[in-house]
Amino acid sequence: MAPWHVALIMGLVEGLTEFLPVSSTGHLILAGHLMNFTGPKAESFEIAIQLGAILSVAVLYRDRFAGLLKSSPARNFSGLRGVLLLFLTSLPALVLGFFAHKAIKAHLFGPRTVALAFVVGALLMMLAERLAARTSRARRVGGLDSLDPGLALGVGFFQCLSLWPGFSRSGATIMGGMLLGVDRRTAAEYSFLAAVPVMCAAVGYDLLKSWRLFENGDLGFLAVGFVVSFISAIVAVKGFIGLVSRMTLVPFALYRLALAPLVWYFWPA
Repeated sequence: MAPWHVALIMGLVEGLTEFLPVSSTGHLILAGHLMNFTGPKAESFEIAIQLGAILSVAVLYRDRFAGLLKSSPARNFSGLRGVLLLFLTSLPALVLGFFAHKAIKAHLFGPRTVALAFVVGALLMMLAERLAARTSRARRVGGLDSLDPGLALGVGFFQCLSLWPGFSRSGATIMGGMLLGVDRRTAAEYSFLAAVPVMCAAVGYDLLKSWRLFENGDLGFLAVGFVVSFISAIVAVKGFIGLVSRMTLVPFALYRLALAPLVWYFWPA
């Protein structure tokens, strides 16, 4: 495969952008093109290193995931109820993704559609912030243990927007939670937790089809990307949780609007 520094940079890009509302897809496209790292094997590598980012959330929120094994009177997001909430959030995207996978690959994975997803996602985030500002704090849902099945399913329908490459899974779920009356920090934390089942299913499905592209000599390259993705995702998640308590999503929306023309221009021919 490519030189080791490529694995390091791609892992860094994946980890830093996967859970931020900026779309890791667009960033990986740009990084891969600038380093001449493209093609089926490169695409499979990008999918594989997402496992590192997934693992970071499992580690950071290990108490929450461990709590799903046994109900706790002090926590509503635990035991079977917590599992049900994650299942309801994951279900719409899993069903739609299963039936529309080929159509998405064929029609939504191009420079125009990805750049458009950047723009649409940015505008909807701005709208979510404006509507949230009009909602009284007393009426907003705060804390993971305050979520109910209706909210979980509603966030799941918003998560379907992330099947549009470039939209951003975290952006879709955070924005959805806010529009449904959840405070920004809780929406962000739930977005991280809800990412694990959906991303595991999507990554596992893609790797089952593409793992034959890798050879024994590629294992070290994959390991570098995986580890760097894991470490950088931990930094990104911790930093983002701190930021959303003090700032809105508008700066991320503006960043997406600035990046959209670059994705269009630099998309590999």
